[in-house]
Amino acid sequence: MEKRKSAPPADLIWAYYLAAGALTVAAYYTAVLTGGPPVLRVTLYCLVSASAAAAVLLGCVRNRPRSWLPWVLLGLSQVVYAAADANFYVTHFILGKTSFPAPADVLYLSHYPLVVAGLVLLIRRRTTGRDVPSLLDAALLAVVAGMLSWLYLIGPQTEADSPLLVKVASMAYPMMDLAMFAVAVRLILGRGRRNTAFVLLSTNLLAFFAADSTYVFQQLNQTYAAGNFLDAFWLSGNLALGAAALHPSMAHLADPGGTPDRGPGPLRITALCAAALIAPATLLVQYANGAYSSIPIVGCACAVLFVLTIARLAGLVSEQRRLAITDGLTGLRTRRYFEAELPAEIARARRAGSPLAVLIADVDHFKSINDRYGHPCGDRVLVEISRRLRRATRDTDILARYGGEEFALLIRGSGGEEPAVIGERIRRAVADSPVAIDGGHPPIEVTISVGTASFPLHGKTPADLVGAADRALYAAKNRGRDRVVDWPAEPEPDEDAGITYLQRIADEVDSWLSTHEHGRAVGRWAALVAGELGRSPASVRLAELGGRLHDVGKILIPKEIWEKREPLTEDEWKQIRQHPVYGYRLALAVPGLGGVADVIRQHHERFDGQGYPDRLAGTAIRFEARILAVCDTWAAILADRPYRPARTEPEAVRELLDARGTQLDPQVVTAFLDLHARGELGSLPRAGVTQAG
Repeated sequence: MEKRKSAPPADLIWAYYLAAGALTVAAYYTAVLTGGPPVLRVTLYCLVSASAAAAVLLGCVRNRPRSWLPWVLLGLSQVVYAAADANFYVTHFILGKTSFPAPADVLYLSHYPLVVAGLVLLIRRRTTGRDVPSLLDAALLAVVAGMLSWLYLIGPQTEADSPLLVKVASMAYPMMDLAMFAVAVRLILGRGRRNTAFVLLSTNLLAFFAADSTYVFQQLNQTYAAGNFLDAFWLSGNLALGAAALHPSMAHLADPGGTPDRGPGPLRITALCAAALIAPATLLVQYANGAYSSIPIVGCACAVLFVLTIARLAGLVSEQRRLAITDGLTGLRTRRYFEAELPAEIARARRAGSPLAVLIADVDHFKSINDRYGHPCGDRVLVEISRRLRRATRDTDILARYGGEEFALLIRGSGGEEPAVIGERIRRAVADSPVAIDGGHPPIEVTISVGTASFPLHGKTPADLVGAADRALYAAKNRGRDRVVDWPAEPEPDEDAGITYLQRIADEVDSWLSTHEHGRAVGRWAALVAGELGRSPASVRLAELGGRLHDVGKILIPKEIWEKREPLTEDEWKQIRQHPVYGYRLALAVPGLGGVADVIRQHHERFDGQGYPDRLAGTAIRFEARILAVCDTWAAILADRPYRPARTEPEAVRELLDARGTQLDPQVVTAFLDLHARGELGSLPRAGVTQAG
C-alpha cells in the first residue's frame, strides 16, 4: 500500500511559508545578479507579494480570528499591493518603461488607507480604556519622523523643478508612510498580546516604512534602480505579513491584554530620549549648513516635543500617585490615604458644623478561609468583598483597605442613626450571597462585623474617632459576629432580652399550629446540619437561632387562618406568604440580629427560584436559609397540622429526595439525610416534652 504523505502541522505552516519565501527571495536575487530572464525575475518577485495576500486570506479561514475585520482589511491591502507590484515590475523589467508616476503608483498609494484602517481597528480591539502613555509616546516618535520627512523628503520635493504630477506623487509617498508609521508605532507601543503574530506584523510595518522612505529619497536623488537592495526589505515585509497571518497566534492578536502602564522600561526611555534629542541635533546641523529656512520647522517640532514630554511626565507623576494611594489587590484606597484624609475631613466637618462617620469592618473568620482554601482563594474573597462594598457605597465616600481583612469607610455628612443604617447595608451587601472561588470548591459564605462612630458625638480627633469605631467593631465580634454595633455599644443584656422575647412569640405560634415542637426542633437540626457541613461557629449559631425564630412572623397573621380546616382563599394565601417578611422585620428590630433577620426572610425561598418572598435561587439564598428550608420541611411533614395529619419518617425521606434540586439544596438534603441515617437527629418531640440527648 502506498504511503500517504501527511500534511504539515497547522502550527508550523507559517515556518514552512517563511522558509519557502526565503528560497524564493534568494532565487530572485540570483536571477538579478546573473542577468536572468526578466520574466523569471518578475515571476519570482510577484510570487512573494501575491503569496502574502493569499496567506492573509488563508490565515483568516484557518485560524478564525475573533476580530476578523482588521485582518480582512490587511489582506485586501496586500491584494492591491500585489497588483501594484505586478504592474510595476512588468513595466520595468519586461516593457522597459520607467516613467514616474505610473499606474503602479496609484495602486501603491491606494493600499495605504486599507493598512491604516486595519491597524486602527487592531489598536481599538487590543486596548481597554484609554492608553494615554502609549499614545503620547507614539505621538513623540511620529513628530520626529514627520520633521525628518519634511526636511529631507517632502520639503525638497516642493522645491524641486519637476512637473506637478511628479511632485504630488513624490510627496504622497512620504505622507502616506508617515500615517502608516504613526499608527504602527501606536500599535507596537500599546497594550495587548505580544505574541509571534504581533512580532511578525510589526516587522512587516517597519520594513515597509524603511524601504518606502529610502525609495523616495533615492527617487529624489535619481539613484533608484529596480532590483537593488530595497527589494529585500519589501520582500521580507511581505513574507512577515503572510507568516503573521498563518501563525495560530493571529487568532488572538486583537484580544485585549496587558496591564495598565507602570512606567516605561529602560529600552523605551532610551528610545524616547534619543528621539527627543534628534530635533535639537537637527537644528544645529541645519544652522551649521546655513539652511536657515528650515529652522522654524525644526523649532516648531522642538516645541511640540517639549509639550509631549511634559504631558508624559505629568502622566507618570499622576500614575505613581495613584499607585501610592491604591491597594494593589482590591483597588481600594490604602490605609495611609485614609489616615491622611481623615484629619482634613474632620476639619472640614468642624467648619461646616456637619457630622462625619467612620465605619470599620472586619471579615469574620477570615483566617479559617485562608487555612482551609489557601491564600489565593482568600485573596479572591477579599477582592469580591471589596467589589460588594464599593457597590454599596457612594462615589463620594472614602473606602479603604485598612488592614489584612479590615476595611474602613469615611462618610461625609452622616451622623445620628445613619452610620448604623449604612453599616447594616454594607453588611447585607457582603452576606447576601456566597463568594464563588475556583478549584472546584463550593461557594463560601462570608460575613463581616462592623463598628461605627461619628464626629463629633464619639470623638473630635482622628485617633478618638477611629478608636471608637474599632471598639464598636470588637463589641460586634464579641457578640457573635455578622452584625453592626454603633459606639457606644449597647449592653449585652438588652440584646438577650430581645431574643428571649422573640423566642416566646415563636413558641406561642407553634402552640397554634401543632401538638409537636417545631421552632426548637428546627433550630437544633439546623445547627447539626451546619456543623455537618463544616460551617463556622458563627454560621452554626446563626442557623440555630434562625431556625428557632423562623416562624415568629406568623404572630402578625390572624390565628383563625392558621386553624382553618377548609381550603384557604387566595387572599389568605397572600397573607401567609408575608410571614417571612413580618418575621424579618421583627428580628431586624432587635440590635445585632440582622443576619438572623435575613435567614428568616429567605427560609421559604426555593432552590429553583420559585419560592417567596423575593424569588431568590441557588446560591443567592443564604446558606443558613437553605439549611433551614430542609429542616422546616422535615418538621412540617412529621407534625400534626389542623389541615393535615402527620406522616411517617420514610415518607419524609422520599419527599426530601423528590424536592432535591428543585425546592431544596441537594448538598443540604444529603447532609441532613446522613445525620438521619446515623440516628443523630432524633424524633420530632411533642410540645412541652424535653428530648433526651
